[in-house]
Amino acid sequence: MVSAIATFYLNSAWAILPIEHWQQPSGAQVWLVTSPGIPMVDVQLQFDGGSRRDPAGQEGLANAVALMAGKGVQAGPGEKALDENALGQAWADLGAGLSAGAGNDGFSYSLRSLTQPDLLAQAATLASRQIAQPLWNAKVWQRERQRWSAALAESDTRPGTVTGKAFAQAVYGGHPYGRFTTAQTLAKVDIPAMQDFHRQTVLPCRAKVSVVGALDKTQADALVTQLLQRLPQPDTCPALPAVGEVPELAQAQDIRIPFAAAQAQIILGQPGIRRSDPDFFALMLGDHILGGGGFTSRLMEEVREKRGLTYGISSSMAPGLHAGAFTIGLKTRPDQAEQALAITRQVLADFVANGPTEAELQAAKDNLIGGFALRLDSNRKLLGNVANIAWNGLPLDYLEHWTDRLQAVTVADVRAALQRHWQPDRLVTVVLGAQTAEKQP
Repeated sequence: MVSAIATFYLNSAWAILPIEHWQQPSGAQVWLVTSPGIPMVDVQLQFDGGSRRDPAGQEGLANAVALMAGKGVQAGPGEKALDENALGQAWADLGAGLSAGAGNDGFSYSLRSLTQPDLLAQAATLASRQIAQPLWNAKVWQRERQRWSAALAESDTRPGTVTGKAFAQAVYGGHPYGRFTTAQTLAKVDIPAMQDFHRQTVLPCRAKVSVVGALDKTQADALVTQLLQRLPQPDTCPALPAVGEVPELAQAQDIRIPFAAAQAQIILGQPGIRRSDPDFFALMLGDHILGGGGFTSRLMEEVREKRGLTYGISSSMAPGLHAGAFTIGLKTRPDQAEQALAITRQVLADFVANGPTEAELQAAKDNLIGGFALRLDSNRKLLGNVANIAWNGLPLDYLEHWTDRLQAVTVADVRAALQRHWQPDRLVTVVLGAQTAEKQP
């Protein structure tokens, strides 16, 4: 019982732990939450270098760089080169780890280590080598590219992949968010291209570093300095080229894809909002009520419970540095696809026109606020929230006032936001596998 009470108070405290923020002489920006309960630290280093910056025709470049980041490190003064096996063993010996990843918007490294001084010093040294001096083994890349291409070919046989690609290409209208990695684009990704991407992207002056763990500001600052010290330190940070915005849809698009499948797949939606949009909280609540709230949502009630047209239907938002898609998705029997689609469209149109009821809004608030502690119940989850603040330029007290901001949203706010951003008469609709499906010209 004592342990359970202690855990409750620790988890509750995480929601109000202060976030410290400063900029290093290199230009790197640091966000720190000192969480002394566990002798461990989690670090995320983010750079503006996600797949939206892949050159046209070389889709997959950012992810290839992230993949190769774990395949070995170069030799340095007094340091032996490590191949992928030796690198993995070195991390295992330290009980720590470093991983790299690329999303639509950003390229990142994530470090986890105990804060015992000798172990953390060794982990930081190894991480700094891996961040600045990946091995770039051409034979390893050839092997990984073949594996990746085979996985893509297999994925393209799945109904969900086919539907999702058709939807993204239509909804993003040529924006990088709607481009995909293929075997053909991977064939154009080589070691020099990866080296150029890494050299232009992974610079201290571009770094947004989030730190959560048992370190104070002085210790965190020293750790970040060590992680970035082997990288080039330019006097000025070269400007990156602008990336255009997602275009608004001029009209509805209806795409039908013949496919021999036991169930029809339906996706409909449109460009949504950037994460920085002031309507974020209102739309998050609206999405929760419409289809994001599971069995309590309107779509589940109308399409599943009342009519039995699907086992599940949901909506979601994917805001980023650009307008990520608002999406509704479901599966149904091929002979029921048209009916399910018609009901879904009607529910959406009614919801945008009239907004939620007071009872629906309060239930959504209660659900989201009640689950808020689960967003912060580990250092790793807390790190994700701090990184979200860092990446999207949110206020340092964002977590502290998250509940207040949610509670302040009114029915009128939700309805106005829905009508500003969702246009039911301009949806992209993709239906795969319905009995009446015909390929569009």
